[in-house]
Amino acid sequence: MHPSALRTNTLLRGITLSAFLLVAGFNAASAQSGPDQKAQDQSKPQTPAVPDTREGQKRADEFEEAAKAINGPAGNPECVWLGRRVVNLMWRDDLDTAFRHLDLYDRFGCPGGHVQATFRCLVRFGATIDNKIADTLNTRIQACWINPNAQPQPAAANAPAPAAPPAPAAAPAPAPTK
Repeated sequence: MHPSALRTNTLLRGITLSAFLLVAGFNAASAQSGPDQKAQDQSKPQTPAVPDTREGQKRADEFEEAAKAINGPAGNPECVWLGRRVVNLMWRDDLDTAFRHLDLYDRFGCPGGHVQATFRCLVRFGATIDNKIADTLNTRIQACWINPNAQPQPAAANAPAPAAPPAPAAAPAPAPTK
């Protein structure tokens, strides 16, 4: 068979398969959209598909904060993003994925020592991270990325000072005698 005929035959098979899958998907979707499906759709509250710009702005602010606080490549947005991700994955014991991200981090020319110092800082603050509150880990990683030399405050310094004992009450004056 001629190479151009082979390409045409393969192309037609691909188009036919794509059309079949499209029709099959359409039929499956229309079969599911019976009266029960419409009733379920109406009971769900309609939310507009508007992207949350607050999250994007928060991320941009974090990158800007890192760029101002860190001189050199560790403050570059790509290094901040990849480096924080590596530290997060290491904390969650997903080392295989962390090492793959670390390879990317290195390819962008980002300093590996900054990841190490940030993880060391995170380990020092480990007792303050609440796994039930999702943002505590990300907030601590950002803080350690900005300042890897941060130290947790001792527990005694965090505790409020004990209240001074009350002054002794003055003795009542003796009652006059008759």
